[in-house]
Amino acid sequence: MTLFGTDGIRAPFGRPPLDRATVVALGAELAAMLGEDGADPVVVVAGDTRASTPTLWGWLAAGLAAGGAGARLAGVLPTPGVAWLVRELGAAAGVAVSASHNPASDNGIKLFGGDGFKWPVERERALEERLARASAGRAAPADPVPANPDLASPDPASRPTGVDDRPPVGLEVEPALAGRYLAGLLEAGGNRRLEGLRVVVDSAHGAAAGRAAELLRQLGAEVVSLFDRPDGANINRGCGSTHPQEMARAVRRHGAACGVAFDGDADRALFADETGEVRDGDALLYLWARGLKSEGRLDPPAVVATTMSNLGLERALAADGIAVERCGVGDREVVAAMLRTGIRLGGEQSGHLVHLDLSTTGDGLLTALEVARRVAAAGRPLSRLLDGFRRYPQVLRNVRVASKPQLLGLPRVAAAARAAEERLGDRGRLVLRYSGTEPLARVMLEGPDQAEIEALAAEILEAIRAEVGEPQPAGTGERPR
Repeated sequence: MTLFGTDGIRAPFGRPPLDRATVVALGAELAAMLGEDGADPVVVVAGDTRASTPTLWGWLAAGLAAGGAGARLAGVLPTPGVAWLVRELGAAAGVAVSASHNPASDNGIKLFGGDGFKWPVERERALEERLARASAGRAAPADPVPANPDLASPDPASRPTGVDDRPPVGLEVEPALAGRYLAGLLEAGGNRRLEGLRVVVDSAHGAAAGRAAELLRQLGAEVVSLFDRPDGANINRGCGSTHPQEMARAVRRHGAACGVAFDGDADRALFADETGEVRDGDALLYLWARGLKSEGRLDPPAVVATTMSNLGLERALAADGIAVERCGVGDREVVAAMLRTGIRLGGEQSGHLVHLDLSTTGDGLLTALEVARRVAAAGRPLSRLLDGFRRYPQVLRNVRVASKPQLLGLPRVAAAARAAEERLGDRGRLVLRYSGTEPLARVMLEGPDQAEIEALAAEILEAIRAEVGEPQPAGTGERPR
């Protein structure tokens, strides 16, 4: 049974693995694992604004109680807030209920250890194995639950044997926990002020709603707040970091210094400069790294970036004597590389940025405060602060596949990739990989000429389709793309 993907569990709510039986059992087995590590465990629980989130809290808490653990419920809170509170409270673990940038019909579960870092893959696999063994002792789950199940009357057929899946009596949100996290964010930046700065904030109707704008206002900024009225079903809908266009337009409309858009659980952030140009995580990493180096606080003088980060980042930072260490995709991969190399700053194009002196995981609110403070302190537009960063043209294409053998072990793919690399030489870069959550092969090419890399990408995509492409549907003359 494989439950965990590249960033925890993620699935449509009410269907395995986010059905009642599995989630309650997961809570119970998580508690048992933590109990084996030592003292009576306490687990911090929070999540985003989806309608299904409170139900999942209840199921998790019931399972934790059955396994001998207690839950402290922080309520609606950005995922990095869970990581922060685990360390602040000395908890054994943390659980963030969120599907990040996915639509409201999905949800998910992310686990953090007592050190505030995301659980390593080995621990996730061990939990999966325990769940597989436990599932042999209970009846098969019933049909998927409705969107708002009645926890007071659980369906006995879907209840793990011997576990009451009603939430423990007295389980209530502790609002003070969120307050402690938000106060910690202000302290992390030394309460540097933002007077005179106008900022547009797109909260994606998610966990940042009511939080990000208030933090910026506390520091003296003038805030234009967008998409900050979650109703349980509108999270990420046409807004947030996956749809930053309205935020960017609002920056120009309101004459703002910059704008920021979060995803549903606010562990990532994208910006727009004063011209309305959207700036991704590579640009933000460039800004943050140069600022730290100029202050003598980037030791070693290097950052971690993924294989998908633009070649322009590498070239721009090299001009300032800052090296780039590449790693696999995912903020957990970024953090692992940072811990391995001693590098303190890293991130992804998606807007997951991590500064290990301040956080253990990507934190969109922390990133937003850091960028806003640097713009305010410089007294210059964000676009000027990013003058030295020039993106190389980049192509990212996906193709559906029927299986996932090693891509460079496929003769036609290997030949097409070799031809592309020989053509580009040191002028560009090729990355081939599979999606960690979907049946997709991904082709990324960078180079100085857009038409050239488009043509090379098309050749590689065709080679992948020929070798492992999803079979064409009956009655059609072409493969799905």
